[in-house]
Amino acid sequence: MYTRDKTRPVKIGNVTIGAGYRVLVQSMTQTKTSDIKKTVGQIHELEKTDCEIIRVAVPDMESAKALGKIKKQINIPLVADIHFQYLLALEAIKQGVDKVRINPGNIGSSDNVKKVVSACKDRNIPIRIGVNMGSLEKDLYEKYGKFGIARVMVESATRHIKILEDLKFTSIIVSLKGSNNIVTRQAYLSFARRFDYPLHVGITEAGPGTSGAIKSAVGIGSILSEGIGDTIRVSVSDEPVKQVKIAWQILKSLKLRQKGVDIISCPTCGRTEIDLIGLSQKVETTLAKVNAPIQVAVMGCVVNGPGEASFADIGICGGRKQGAIFKKGQLLKTVKEDELMPMFLKEVKKVLVEKGYEDEVKKLHD
Repeated sequence: MYTRDKTRPVKIGNVTIGAGYRVLVQSMTQTKTSDIKKTVGQIHELEKTDCEIIRVAVPDMESAKALGKIKKQINIPLVADIHFQYLLALEAIKQGVDKVRINPGNIGSSDNVKKVVSACKDRNIPIRIGVNMGSLEKDLYEKYGKFGIARVMVESATRHIKILEDLKFTSIIVSLKGSNNIVTRQAYLSFARRFDYPLHVGITEAGPGTSGAIKSAVGIGSILSEGIGDTIRVSVSDEPVKQVKIAWQILKSLKLRQKGVDIISCPTCGRTEIDLIGLSQKVETTLAKVNAPIQVAVMGCVVNGPGEASFADIGICGGRKQGAIFKKGQLLKTVKEDELMPMFLKEVKKVLVEKGYEDEVKKLHD
């Protein structure tokens, strides 16, 4: 049975997934791939947000031929997203992409499949089989539909895998995405009982804004918490940079990976006697550029504050027109409210130095 540390290792460009390697964050560009300048520009923005794998749509030959120039200008693995057209896959492979997303059962004759597989073998390029809840084969619905959509999704993936395995190709990654969290989770759990191929996890068409972020967090998080998932992509209706930020928050909340400072803060209540919301927002903005795995607590009163702050590397606990600064639960000092933020930042810098992140201290001066 699949578990994250027992999946087969698969190399995608300069990174490896599966076999216990860390879960990687992936996104997809929204530009026309044939517009090389805009596509490269968007990928560079995503690289700054720590996107680790990027996928681009390849709907036509012009886009396929642009991939080589795009690849030369970016620093993360490039994935070509192709549907039905095997010639586009062959051109993408020729252009040097690091992974191809194409379902072998949907690209025509067995000769077409053999040509794509042969090209991938020659260049050590993996194939992602991407099963989507909204585009499943009709014959599988008729055969397995009574058992539920999750069963149909797994059987669809099984069919595509068999085509590749029959050609002695096993550098495979699989995704089973749906817009329904429960169905998607069932599909991933069922697949994981039968196969040990690495899995790309996502909730497709999750929706806009807050609702999309919550749906993605619950869906992806519930799958990751089962030990399933080697890469993730958040599909909210928003710009890719925001998708990546949400993905990192999901990983951080499950303690799988931490990028940047982890801030815990209380929601405030009638006991709160300082502007805690304003203070927590100020702390978040100030520490946004710091990329160090420290935990910071911003608490509003003495009821839960000191106890919660004891789990953090550094914390603030507010009171009436004053605040206390804690370090691992130990009181450091009590200061007036208007002195709280400057004194707090001074202590944060000390924590960064103690943990070996001296370079991150400089970012607090920007």
